[in-house]
Amino acid sequence: MAKMRVILSILLISVSINARSQDFEVDKFETSAGPLEITFIGHGSFMMKINDKIIHVDPSTREANYSELPDADLVLITHHHGDHCDAKAVEAIKKNDTKIITTQLAVDQLGFGDVLVADGSTEAMGLKIASIPAYNLVHKRDNGEPFHAKGTCNSYIVTIGDKKIFIGGDTENTPEMKALKDIDMAFLPMNLPYTMTPEMVADAAKAFKPKILYPYHYGKTDTKIIADLMKGVKGVETRIRKMP
Repeated sequence: MAKMRVILSILLISVSINARSQDFEVDKFETSAGPLEITFIGHGSFMMKINDKIIHVDPSTREANYSELPDADLVLITHHHGDHCDAKAVEAIKKNDTKIITTQLAVDQLGFGDVLVADGSTEAMGLKIASIPAYNLVHKRDNGEPFHAKGTCNSYIVTIGDKKIFIGGDTENTPEMKALKDIDMAFLPMNLPYTMTPEMVADAAKAFKPKILYPYHYGKTDTKIIADLMKGVKGVETRIRKMP
């Protein structure tokens, strides 16, 4: 009996730890298409719920147990790197009719999905999804190649009713991004050496002025730096969520 109590205690501890690990921050918005919830999973991974439809962005098993998360109606994958393109995570949330939009290199890696080329557009779930190229201008590997070459990775603009959401993926402060207009929420990556410094994020945000800036994919970068850089910038609210 004592042994059974010990086993039960271990099981309860395991469940409690798992529940805490799946405890995510959520922001809620009203849109002309219905209520929108954004669940911040971690790093480059987050989930959006519009009415009863689920959109997963860059699902990664490094960030969550996706077998416990809602199945996807739509999956957006920005590029082929393992922290953004995780076959195990996608399989855990994929239904027979799940739409997966991504890049050619990610399709080559996964073996499935629909390719959206840079500067392209498509529709899914009645939503408009546009892409611009995501790439490095400054940060490169030791051999001189950029961590993300132009034409191989996407950033996405998702229009949900009267709201436009920009998903940067792995990018620097490119001219294409800085030329965006009328963005309501922007997810901008902020970790070195792969994406942007806080100064680069601020440069981009000051250029296209999203109503809400979500720094994400920030690793060990001090988020206070971007908060300080964006102080006093009219029309842009910087929200820091748990997205290291």
